[in-house]
Order: sequence, then structure tokens, then C-alpha cells
Amino acid sequence: MVYIVLCTLFILSSLSMARRLEAGTGKKPNCDSDSSKDQSQLNSFLWTIHRDPPSYFFGTIHVPYTRVWDYIPSNTKHAFRQAGNVFFELDLTDPYTITSLANCQLLPHGANLSDVLPRDIYIRLKEHLEYVRLMMPGWMSADQKGRGLYADYLFNAIAGNWERKRPVWVMLMVNSLTESDIKSRGIPVLDLYLAQSAERIGKVTGAVERVEEQCVPLNELDFSQVLFALNQTLFQHEAYRTTKGSVPYTTEDLIDHYNCGDLNSIIFNHDTAQVPNLVNSSLPPSQLKTAKRIDQYFRSELIVKRNHRMSQRVMTLLKKYPKKSFFFAFGAGHFLGNNTIINHLQEAGFNVTHTASDEEIPVIRHEQRRRKQRRKQMKARQRQKQLDALWSSLDVDSLPFDHRGKRKRKKNSGGRKTFNDLWVRMEGDGPDYLQEAETPPKHRQTTFPPVNKYSFYKSGAGNIHSTALLLCLAIMIGYTNI
Repeated sequence: MVYIVLCTLFILSSLSMARRLEAGTGKKPNCDSDSSKDQSQLNSFLWTIHRDPPSYFFGTIHVPYTRVWDYIPSNTKHAFRQAGNVFFELDLTDPYTITSLANCQLLPHGANLSDVLPRDIYIRLKEHLEYVRLMMPGWMSADQKGRGLYADYLFNAIAGNWERKRPVWVMLMVNSLTESDIKSRGIPVLDLYLAQSAERIGKVTGAVERVEEQCVPLNELDFSQVLFALNQTLFQHEAYRTTKGSVPYTTEDLIDHYNCGDLNSIIFNHDTAQVPNLVNSSLPPSQLKTAKRIDQYFRSELIVKRNHRMSQRVMTLLKKYPKKSFFFAFGAGHFLGNNTIINHLQEAGFNVTHTASDEEIPVIRHEQRRRKQRRKQMKARQRQKQLDALWSSLDVDSLPFDHRGKRKRKKNSGGRKTFNDLWVRMEGDGPDYLQEAETPPKHRQTTFPPVNKYSFYKSGAGNIHSTALLLCLAIMIGYTNI
């Protein structure tokens, strides 16, 4: 029940702040010596797959979109608008994704952390979370408080179920409970914002990974290594508390590097993998060896292997639909460094080049026509769905019209009129209470992929178009930044 109340409060606050945040925060990035450079002179995170029509890769980061949107080059936004098909790592608008992530994080057989953690680590963890709970009101920004976000229910939404989670996910949760991360809560991350924008304007959307492919590698980390990682993470945050120092690498640093166009593979690989950096030169040799082994495991499972798998599925789409334009929005770390998605496509014979921020994006006119046609079809299906729902809720036998709007032939019953006979059908569209149709009819012939969603697995679930609800669910599972 407490989570239902928290979600309700969060939804109300999110709905009230959505329009106010559209223009961004206006905060200038700290670009050091090059702070005076024009945006057109900075690097971009856009790559072009040269074919007819062209397709694109875009490197994202998992931060509130309002903090970076104003600094994304205009040609990247133009490429997004041009493409008829937009694909992500996971389908963040699918409730199956959110529930699967939540279930993946839980200990099996109803176990609690107190059953599996050494007592000393469990007590330190509990004390640190209590410290975070007490500090959170001071960490929250005035803007968050003005939007109706309160520290108590935000803490409970993030960490309220921590005793039921696996230790590796608790480690990730602890690493994200910093002042800079708390200040970023309550706003859709860039990936989710792009996904919702794509659906809103009628694009075909999809995902190239399954939840299990991101989740299982973390759960398969050796338990002794998990304990070491959790212990080291706690030590780091306890040291920050004692010295009142700042975390050496924060969300603010990531945002500054991204907005300044800094193509630094080390920074973005850690954001993409979503794991802390455990390698520290101050560690004893034996512990340093363990930390390096864990770091190598995370890089192999969460970067290298995923790059290969994702690139294979990207190539499958490109080959299956050679006349369609795609926009692939993945974490920036997947395109930087060695053994990247770009490398795999180039080795397979695709011509992929980096796109400068001032480079012109060609106009794809047939994609514009398809997009307009798709929007018209979606609106038509939505109107028909609303009408069918209205008609099914009434006594259809007593209505003067059938569900197609045609007048029925009168029957001479001679009886008394029922209440439903007094209803008069009103012309024009009513309020948009119902959601858009999610999937076109199976046998409809189209010139674009026959569904508005595409994935390499079937979720068996529909779409949720509510930003606030998805944010609430994502915050509850502590894995908003995928």
C-alpha cells in the first residue's frame, strides 16, 4: 500500500512539472579552456551508417534529458526526426521491462539480505542508508521541492525494498545514493525521453536486447566478489561521509563532459556499465587484484559481449529493411574505445563514419510521408477504439445507430421507451480518455514494418504512455539509468 501512495504522489508531482522542464535548466557546462567555443565546433555523439536512406547511431547518457537536450547538436535532432524507426537497448515504455528488472533484482525464495550478508557488512549498510535518509532533505534541490517531491517518499521509492534485493543491486543502489544523483531524480532520462517522443510522433520503436541479457550477468558475479565490491563501495562512501569530501566522479562531471562533446571512453564506459570503479591504487596487492578482476568481468559482460550481440541485431535490422531509415540510441560507451558497435559494423562491410555537429543531414522525404500516414492511421484507430468502447458500454439494442454510425431500421415495438432511447449521439471527438492503438491489425498491408513496436523477444504486454508512472516504477526498482 505504501508504494501505491508513493506512486500517486510522484505521478501528481511529475505531471505538474513536465511542461516547466521542457526548456531545460539553462546551466552552462564547464568546458575548461574551450568554454567559449561555439556548439558547431564541438564533437557530437552521432554516427552515420551510409546507405540509401541513411541510418544513424546516437550515443546517450543516463541523466535527466533537461540537463543535456539544449547541447545536443541540431543535426542530431534532425536525424532523429527524419528516421522512421527508432531503436533502444531496452524498451523503456514497456511495463514488462520494468517489472522484469524489478524481479531480477530480488533475492530468490523470499530471502532477505540479513540472511546472506555477513553481520558487520549488513549493519554498516543499514547505518549508511539511515545517514542517506537523514541527509536527503538537504540534498534535494529547491526545484524538486517546488514540484512536490518530498525526501521521505523519494527515499522509500528508491531504497524502500533494499532488504529484499540481491547484494550486487544493493551495491549499485548505494553507489547512486549521492547528492548529485538525488538532485537528478524525478525527470525522464535522455533514453526514456527519446522513446516517448518517438511514440508520440508515430515512429516505429523497438529494442535490441532482452532484460535478462542485461540483468543476468550481474547476478552471476561470484558471491565472494560481490561481497568485496559491496564492502569497497561502503568504504568509499563512509570515507566521503567522514571527511565531508565530495565523490570524485559525479553525475555533474558526466553531464559536463557530454555537453562539451568530450569523447572520453573511460567516463562513458562506466556510465554505460552502471557499475562503480573499484580499482584503487591504495588497495593492498591482493585486493587490487580482485578489484581488477571484477572490473574486467563487468567490462567483458556489460560492454564487450553486449557490443557484439547488439551489433549483430542492428545488422539484422539493416539487412531485413534495406529501404528504411533507423535511429539507434544506445549508451555512448557502446561507441567509444575498442571492440565497439561501430567496429563490428565496419568489419562486416558497413560504411559508418562519425558525424560532425555542423554536418548537414539529408532530407528523407518518403519517411516524412510515411510518418504522416502513420499518425493519421493511429488517430483513426484511436477514434474507432473510443467509439467501440462507448457503444459497448451502452445498451446497443436500444440505440438508433449501429457501431458504424449507420441508422438502424425502426422496429414497431409499441412499448414504453427505455432510458437509453433518450440518448442522442453527439458528433465530434470527445476527450482523449483512451490510449493510442498500440499495434496495427496483423493483416494490414503497409510500406513500413507492420507493428509500431519491434523487439527480439515478445513481452506479451501493452504500452504505457505515462511518463510519471514509468518514472515511479523505475525509481522503485532503483534502476532508472539503464
